[in-house]
Amino acid sequence: MTDALSIRGLSKTFGGKVAVDDLSLTVRAGELYALLGPNGAGKTTTLRIVAGLLKPNAGQIGVFGRDVLADPAAAKQIIAWAPDEPMLYDRLTPLEYLEFVAGLWGVAPAQAQAKAEELLKWLGLWENRGERCEGFSRGMKQKTALAGALIHDPQLLILDEPLTGLDAAVARQVKDLLQARVKAGATVILTTHILEVAERMADRIGIIQNGRLAAEGTMDELRARTGEGQATLEDLFLELTGAEA
Repeated sequence: MTDALSIRGLSKTFGGKVAVDDLSLTVRAGELYALLGPNGAGKTTTLRIVAGLLKPNAGQIGVFGRDVLADPAAAKQIIAWAPDEPMLYDRLTPLEYLEFVAGLWGVAPAQAQAKAEELLKWLGLWENRGERCEGFSRGMKQKTALAGALIHDPQLLILDEPLTGLDAAVARQVKDLLQARVKAGATVILTTHILEVAERMADRIGIIQNGRLAAEGTMDELRARTGEGQATLEDLFLELTGAEA
């Protein structure tokens, strides 16, 4: 099976400062992959490059066999990117926003309408479908942005800190939706500082430090690497990144 994401030799600098340093990693199709690391490790920069929002200095990126750098339009058709800050048009309602986004992706109107209804009901926003987004709480905005990311049924969903600022109930809805997407065959890559979430949800975990992949694997594989058979992800993260020191 073709890998969902293949990164080889990826590098990116900003004004001489190295953000991503010869990074290589693979995300398998149909898995939930957590990309972790300290602040400034290069996580968001890497994912922005994969999503086509930044150009690297060097490297190769494949998404389900499509070359992201050589044919970005084809790759973007099967990718969804949701940043940590919801980016909405505040004067639009959720239904209007989803109609607009679906139109950008070329989704047929009837299909878009049905999908929008399904997503808004799943995320508990159906009763708010006619309200302008400007009056929404952060959680409601986050869920609306997530619906926008899913409206074209992407094969690869990339989320940067999707649970930041959400209360427990909204966070549970988002986590349930992501797990449902994976069960339906999609691939999810997420970053999070909430290590318990990554430990519970992720099939595999990659830990980036200084723009390089410091460690990767399942929880059992990471425990075997450190020799800590019962360690939590927090314990492993601190040991692998040297954060305790």
